[in-house]
Amino acid sequence: MTVASLTRDLVSIPSHDDETAAGDFIENWLRAETAAAVTRDDAGNVIARKGSGDRSLALVGHHDVVAPDASQLDGDDYVVETRDGRIYGRGTADMKGAVAAAMCAFRDADPSCELVFASFVGEEVGGTGARAAIDDGFAPDFAIVGEGSTGYSAPGITDVAVAHKGRRGSTIVAAGTAAHASEVEAGENAIYRACDAVNVVRDLDFPTATVLGHEMTGSVAVTEIEGGSGWNVIPASCSVTVDERTVPGGYAPLEQVEDIAGVSWNVDQDLPPMACDDAVFADVVLEAASEAQDAAPEQVTKPHATDAGWLAKAGTTCVICGAAEQGEAHTKDESVSIATLETIQTLYRTVAESV
Repeated sequence: MTVASLTRDLVSIPSHDDETAAGDFIENWLRAETAAAVTRDDAGNVIARKGSGDRSLALVGHHDVVAPDASQLDGDDYVVETRDGRIYGRGTADMKGAVAAAMCAFRDADPSCELVFASFVGEEVGGTGARAAIDDGFAPDFAIVGEGSTGYSAPGITDVAVAHKGRRGSTIVAAGTAAHASEVEAGENAIYRACDAVNVVRDLDFPTATVLGHEMTGSVAVTEIEGGSGWNVIPASCSVTVDERTVPGGYAPLEQVEDIAGVSWNVDQDLPPMACDDAVFADVVLEAASEAQDAAPEQVTKPHATDAGWLAKAGTTCVICGAAEQGEAHTKDESVSIATLETIQTLYRTVAESV
């Protein structure tokens, strides 16, 4: 079975509400096509192992997807189309195409180490599958996470990402005292306090980091504000949502908003950034990427969080290398290049046989 046909089969299985059927397909395929030890954990993750050695390399993906656009559905089924050398459908880019490439590479490789294949659930909802696997002892020495890395240095080139930003989402809550709006001095205006907090956020310096010679800069932005109960009432409460893109080792000091009377700050989500901590491994993957395509790939960084952040936080040395191009994931016209799928299949196998 080719990587293209496997991608089409896998993409055709709905997995935005329930990943079970896609996990069943992956598990059954691995049992039929390989002699590996295949397991399915309580979370629904599919993990397979073969080979041996004093080091382990994992090829990591996820088989959940975001909800499809109406145009990507035919009743309850996903629409999958192939045209002009690309496969179209929900999950082609993010990231069932890379999962299929990893499955084929895992099947074909004669590894120089213990080779692990892992497809997680729940990546799109905060990495629940990866976190469950880590809690159960999933701890490879190295991992290639198959999120998109194509087109960063130049169109059509599959690069190697050595770092990505994380995301910390938080809420600032300002408390005040309600009063009639005709008696301003009788209350404490929560919106004014929230505005003072917003000004603190606005003036914060963004954190920076350098990973294998690549400079990264985080960001902080107020994205939502809600408060007040009526046009003639001094507001007693106001909340502000903050989106922060973190970098390895760096957060913005958002706790400073709590210096304002009546203001509290709560972290709602903290997806960790990733930084490759082994330049030699990053270079091995880059060399494999160069050999697998008629191009000159580069080491790059990604702007958004992936399961690589959880793995790196737990001690696994990670890079990201996958077929998806920037702007393809989560779109109504989501697609992936068949030629690029073949490239990353070769790349994954080469690394597995050389680490």
